[in-house]
Amino acid sequence: MSSRSVLAALVAATALAGCNLAPKYDRPIGAVPSALPQGGVYPSAPSDAPDVSRIGWRDFFLDQRLREVIETGLANNRDLRIAAGNVLQARAQYRVERANRVPNTSISGSGTYTNNIFGGGGAAGAGAGAGAGAGAGAGAGTGGAVGAGGASSNLEFYSVNAGFSAFELDLFGRVRDLSQAALEQYFASEEAQRSARISLIAEIATAWLTMASDQEQLRVSRETLKAFEQSLELTRAQFRIGIASELAARQAETNYQAARNDIAVLQTRLAQDQNALNLLVGTTVPQAMLPQGLGAAPLTRDAIPGDVSSDVLLRRPDVLRAEHQLIAENANIGAARAAFFPRISLTATIGTISTALSGLFAGGSFTYNAAPTIGLPLFDGGRNAANLDYAKASQQVAVATYERAVQTAFREVADALAQRGTIDEQVAAQNARANAANVAARLSEARYRAGVDSFLVSLDAQRTAYAAQQQLIQARLARGSNLVELYRSLGGGLN
Repeated sequence: MSSRSVLAALVAATALAGCNLAPKYDRPIGAVPSALPQGGVYPSAPSDAPDVSRIGWRDFFLDQRLREVIETGLANNRDLRIAAGNVLQARAQYRVERANRVPNTSISGSGTYTNNIFGGGGAAGAGAGAGAGAGAGAGAGTGGAVGAGGASSNLEFYSVNAGFSAFELDLFGRVRDLSQAALEQYFASEEAQRSARISLIAEIATAWLTMASDQEQLRVSRETLKAFEQSLELTRAQFRIGIASELAARQAETNYQAARNDIAVLQTRLAQDQNALNLLVGTTVPQAMLPQGLGAAPLTRDAIPGDVSSDVLLRRPDVLRAEHQLIAENANIGAARAAFFPRISLTATIGTISTALSGLFAGGSFTYNAAPTIGLPLFDGGRNAANLDYAKASQQVAVATYERAVQTAFREVADALAQRGTIDEQVAAQNARANAANVAARLSEARYRAGVDSFLVSLDAQRTAYAAQQQLIQARLARGSNLVELYRSLGGGLN
């Protein structure tokens, strides 16, 4: 076989490699309704509302301190580093599989020195000459010549060869499908990293808002403690002179001690909030970046999606990850099917051989070798059939996993939209309640000082105002957390 024939065989094999036994991929549909929930508690957005999933996190979060904390977390969080390492591993694995689609070519050189067992006589030269005709080549003939001269009894061979060994001609797409599966797993790992990034941004923002809420609660508790302390001192003084009853003094002390307990609990909670934030960020957050309270200014942009189609969920990284894994399982089915067909491999080399280094590339020294092999499975104990069944079952699992990812995304967005539709009303109601409770507490205290109402009525009004302030802070935290969750569940935060 000439070198042209070997090249022609490779070209033919490449042309035949278009065969693909993997099933045609169709994206599963129907797992969720075609549109996100509308009407009722669900908010409606104007038709020109921006797509919040495409707003970068630096534009979505308005507080500069929070932006700096998130940026620090993206640079230092260990879970994100693990996700990045997984991407590098998957990319390297894909490169390994892709390398199997091209011949592994190598070059080698050798020198052989063999003792002539016949010694230096002329008969040995004749015998060596016969050996040359049988296939030992020029080296044997030279050995005979050397023996005749009596100068040496060694035979010398030098060769240089280049070629590839056992390269599989991918006629039925087995190698290509394995490479495709590795590529899709690489894509899936990239989407997993993107999903981890989005989740980290949301978790840092929620932890920061929680700490801000607890700071606000602590401020309210300390202010309330001062008011309760004044009431307690006044009531005790009145009790000592017989104006107030011991019951009133004990009730005042009850309010005071409750506020003291709240302060101690909140101080502990704030320390735990900072520990949680430090863990998410991956380093100690500087004091200047920590919140001092929720404040009056908005911390995030409003997040109401203008596009109510559920197709927006298909862009979420976790959904894309599940889809890439499904495509990979499709490719694995093709590889398992190809195992039932003949496997053809080719070993080919081209080189030069000579009895002297100076003659390695002289005319007539070139050699070639081509050795195609074919293997057809006859009996394997059902291994190939079991591998195919396993690949099909894995594909079914991947379909269910993808549909579950879509359903989970739909539920998360629907839940966030349901809360978004009523949270402003809740905050407004709690704000009005807190204002009314504060006014009632002032009026009740004035009536008590005027002798119209008892001190117990005033104490009850103070407790109600304190509780209303706490619930207002919780409602404001719920609103901020809801905006962050809606932003995350829609897949925002990549830029």
